[in-house]
Amino acid sequence: MSFVVVLLMLAGMSEAAGRIVPLAVRRPGMSRTRVAGLLLAGGLVEGAVFALWPLTAWTLAEQVLSSPPPGAGLVWTPGLAAPLLLAGVLAFPWLGPLLHLVLFVGVGAGLAAPLATATGLGWWAAAGCVAVAGTGLGVAVEAVRRLVVRISATEVRESLA
Repeated sequence: MSFVVVLLMLAGMSEAAGRIVPLAVRRPGMSRTRVAGLLLAGGLVEGAVFALWPLTAWTLAEQVLSSPPPGAGLVWTPGLAAPLLLAGVLAFPWLGPLLHLVLFVGVGAGLAAPLATATGLGWWAAAGCVAVAGTGLGVAVEAVRRLVVRISATEVRESLA
């Protein structure tokens, strides 16, 4: 279990680095401490979102089924989490929407088969649940990111005045 947590955190750090490195490059006056703090906070948030993805997909699958399957739900295993980290590291140089598409499709396809097996759904229905869960989590995180940026920009303007 702790190995899975490490894999998810590293994948989250890779995802966060893809967002923070361009920001640090555009603002050469940012201190290393600030960049490291942003990277750590972003990595924790992204890692938590990755951790919630199978649980959210399982919850959606339960809603699709007329009788929910017994069991604890879909959880990350080292075999499922390792491709997430690999995709994040390989896609890191691309920085941007392509990184998210690679992560979403590659890892989502890997989650669909175990979800289909655990719930009795077909592979396409399970893939749909995984896709909707990933999209929903991604939209929620992006909304929070934009809110934080807006609040941060307001604080900077007020401190300059």
